Amino acid sequence: MSDALAYVIAGLLLVQAVLRAKSALRGRVRERSLWGAFAALAASWLARTEPGRNLLNSFGVPDLAYLVKHVLAILGICVLLKYVTAVYRTADDAARVRRSVRISALVHRVATRASLVTVGVMAAVFLFGLDDPDTSTVFFLARHAGEPELAVYMGLFYLYTAAAAAVCAVQWGGAVSQAPMRSLKIGLRMMSVSMVLAVVYAVLRIGYLILITVHPVSDSFAIKQEAVTDTILYATFLLYGLGAIAPASHAAGVRYRTLRSLRDLHPLWRDLALTAPQVVRHRPSQLLGNSKLSAPVNRLRDLFGHDDSPTRRLGRYVTEIRDVIYELRRHAPEGLVDWARRQAELDGAQGSDADITAEAYWIRGAKIELAEREAGLPAPFPFGAGDDLAEEIPHLRAVAAVYGRIGPVSASENRGGPSAPIAAMTT
Repeated sequence: MSDALAYVIAGLLLVQAVLRAKSALRGRVRERSLWGAFAALAASWLARTEPGRNLLNSFGVPDLAYLVKHVLAILGICVLLKYVTAVYRTADDAARVRRSVRISALVHRVATRASLVTVGVMAAVFLFGLDDPDTSTVFFLARHAGEPELAVYMGLFYLYTAAAAAVCAVQWGGAVSQAPMRSLKIGLRMMSVSMVLAVVYAVLRIGYLILITVHPVSDSFAIKQEAVTDTILYATFLLYGLGAIAPASHAAGVRYRTLRSLRDLHPLWRDLALTAPQVVRHRPSQLLGNSKLSAPVNRLRDLFGHDDSPTRRLGRYVTEIRDVIYELRRHAPEGLVDWARRQAELDGAQGSDADITAEAYWIRGAKIELAEREAGLPAPFPFGAGDDLAEEIPHLRAVAAVYGRIGPVSASENRGGPSAPIAAMTT
């Protein structure tokens, strides 16, 4: 059971590390620090499992798995602490810096040195101070019960853990009220509670450590103590892992919706961008000519190329669609709006759907006029969708869906054929 929980916790931490790998590779200091924290803590939990212990202990050093586990945990906590304190140290206005932020800034300055000293002393005590372990028990504290060196070794570990967890709890708890999203508030609360549990865990272990150093305890008491503190430890990291995923899940949802909007807008954007390539910033991909393989290849290049993020690419698509429509207005006849509305009525569109359908027909009809009419004053275009992307994107997605359904051939036929004179098409 303990190994199963360890794998679950390590998996939650590794998911966070994978999600942040791209930012870490780009060299952003804070993101790289957070990635390092998740990776180190995940490795520490893997070292706790039976396969992990067997692998590390196979190097010939008794109980080496415990030292590796503790060192990785301290490194992960140190990097996480530096990330947390760096973020909140710069988050507030310098003129009204909170006391907790000033304390965090001090912790940020000493965290690395404190962790190095702690790891150095612990390693020296482990290698040269502790006696050979009592292998009749699987618990590290029980293997060295009564040794003063154990109190030094584990005391340093628990004190470091408690201090770092307390700082994180204060920062995350204080940041809840300023969190802009519900998912972030939930995540911060869960992580803050997890750090409170970490402090409770460390305090209980310090108390038990002092007890076994000065007085022997029964095996049943040792087993109960391990069960209680391990339960707190599991709860600590499960809450922390799930809390860290909460805001990331929101970001993943936003990214998914952005990519879905890009996918839906791409056919309309590509068709318009090819119609007026001088208007767009990046022309649509046209690799492999008109072969069957070209469509998916060019689609992927359009959807994932050029811009540094899907959000920027989506904003560019919307802007360029509207820019090309403005160019089409300079060549479209005034009567095109009436014709488009009649086509929407023939399609049976009603209410808001009628405007969306009419807009799609207008774009189809205006494309035909682009090559046949000289540029002039912009023709009427009463199909506005709003002043921001939140309104513009769903509107254009609906237009793109109708635009794809009616198709260029249908638009030409409904207007009397591609060779019909302009007067016949708009009257």
